[in-house]
Amino acid sequence: MAKKPPAVIGVLTQPAPPTWWKAHRHQVALFAGIFLGWQLCTASSGATDHDQHGPTRPAHSVTPSATPSTTAKEQHR
Repeated sequence: MAKKPPAVIGVLTQPAPPTWWKAHRHQVALFAGIFLGWQLCTASSGATDHDQHGPTRPAHSVTPSATPSTTAKEQHR
């Protein structure tokens, strides 16, 4: 008795090429993340008409007296 040839179960074919979305989704996500991060940083910086370092003011808010009774080190204790 002769052996039967092996039965064909399926045929292997090349997979379909990926869609544009599958090939480029990581680039779209990167661009969206950079854009949204930039938007969040610029939107949370406050009003645009203010200086970035805040308003200018004198170095000390307390005016020194004409005759100081204590030294500067004693005032900070």
